[in-house]
Amino acid sequence: MLSAKSLFQEILDNDESFRLFCSIAASGETQGGWENGRISALVPPEQRDLGPKIARHGADEDKHGRIFNALLKKRGLTPVPVPAETDYTMLLERHGIGLAHERLRAEQPLTEQDIITYLSHSRVTEQRAADQMVMLVRCFGDHPEVGRAIRMISHDEVNHLAYCHEELLRLAYAGHGRTIQRVLRECALAEIRVYRDVSLAVMAHMGRILGWPKAKSAALAAGIHGMYAYERAGGWRRMVSLSMPEHRDALGGPATPAPEFA
Repeated sequence: MLSAKSLFQEILDNDESFRLFCSIAASGETQGGWENGRISALVPPEQRDLGPKIARHGADEDKHGRIFNALLKKRGLTPVPVPAETDYTMLLERHGIGLAHERLRAEQPLTEQDIITYLSHSRVTEQRAADQMVMLVRCFGDHPEVGRAIRMISHDEVNHLAYCHEELLRLAYAGHGRTIQRVLRECALAEIRVYRDVSLAVMAHMGRILGWPKAKSAALAAGIHGMYAYERAGGWRRMVSLSMPEHRDALGGPATPAPEFA
């Protein structure tokens, strides 16, 4: 029977599939760290209080990249190049979601609209990340090799999501509500397409590495398309709702250091 747990167990048990999985994850987290670092450096004067929180967000993402690389090192593996069709972060940028890297490489301060775009993009992608990590914690939170890493990353993703909710609500109360809802909707509808395409690409690579039969690969592809149909029909709305989190000021302190996995 196909399940998220059985699929991830297969990936975990094979060095080459685990190597690809961790390489993709580390690359995306490191890219997110760079993006947040640049945004924190360019935050506009009227949003200067956000600067340290954005920097903390970036530091957390960098930490996650180091954790995935440490898991590889612990097994005696090195990262592999990330196939372009599996690069979730870069594909989102190519679809015009979030702030363009060209904009972030410039030294011109961002605008308040840029901050709304950044937070809306983050609210959508952090929902995806938090959902995935909750699933992994449920299935592998006690795993001797990856459990500790998964629990730490999941805790951070929940904090990131809370931060996005709180800051977007603050901006909505300041009069940006309609803009925020429009940008959130655009981000969510683009993200579900990119996530579908990346999921299909990742599963195709894993299938080749693990030698899955055609029937199994076809069933997984059908499941991915089914999830997209559900999200396109209305499931995307979970990514755009806003509610004040129980944990306020979730990114108000320093980032916790990455643990040793030696």
